[in-house]
Amino acid sequence: LVVFPEAFVGGYPRGFPFESPNEDQELPKYHASAIEVPGPEVDRLAKISCRYKVHLVMGVVEKDGFYLFSTILFFDPVGRYLGKHRKLMRSASECVVWCSGEKSSLPLYRTAIGKVGGLLYLDNRIPSLRTELYAKGIQMYCAPTADAREEWRASMIHIAIEGRCFVLSANQFCRRKDYSLPLKCIDGDSNSDLLDTIVCSGGSVIVSPSGTILAGPNYQGESLISADLDLEEITRAKLEFGEVGLGMGPDSVGWSANKPNLVLYQTAVKTEAFVDLS
Repeated sequence: LVVFPEAFVGGYPRGFPFESPNEDQELPKYHASAIEVPGPEVDRLAKISCRYKVHLVMGVVEKDGFYLFSTILFFDPVGRYLGKHRKLMRSASECVVWCSGEKSSLPLYRTAIGKVGGLLYLDNRIPSLRTELYAKGIQMYCAPTADAREEWRASMIHIAIEGRCFVLSANQFCRRKDYSLPLKCIDGDSNSDLLDTIVCSGGSVIVSPSGTILAGPNYQGESLISADLDLEEITRAKLEFGEVGLGMGPDSVGWSANKPNLVLYQTAVKTEAFVDLS
């Protein structure tokens, strides 16, 4: 199983100046670098997965007409394109160029090596999406990302423990010189034009169902991290805590919240509201 970062094909729009059409002409170039799904680039990725006999999980920038999406693609070792998921939750800067996907496409694939699925970047912080993958029995949780912060590593450890699954999170390590477009560096010195200025420091990581880091994170440069995954560890982990699996079906735990009553009152000047919690 090989996992690549978010927007590995097409490029993550990190610091690109897309403020207005009058300021630059970079958005058409970025749109042209996105791929159609299905399309020739998808066919090429399928051939690569077949050639190297790997399950491939790839982050791409997908275009559907004018609209762009951050999308995760899945391939099997015989060269079949299995499906995709478009990211729903976008960060502030991503909203400038990417559209939000749809939850209906959230997939999980039964493969020869186990149940494989995943979410992109901030989708991993939506509990309902994670829970759906847990309920489907995910074993290898793939999380392509663009986040190199330590908080992201903490999120991956939490997901591994919460879902009792292996988590594989991939992020790019890149420098100013890796970008051909004008770039406002957001890491390091934001005013630096030095070609070796770090734009994103990587931090890919593989985590076991018990929360143990099996490989990574590496923040020093480009690298390939790897680990051997023992699926029996999932069974052992579920004996302690079964999330939505063993002994924790959808009817085992429930909660409800009462909507507070909104009370209006009027003074001589204005009408105000307060919440009645009684």
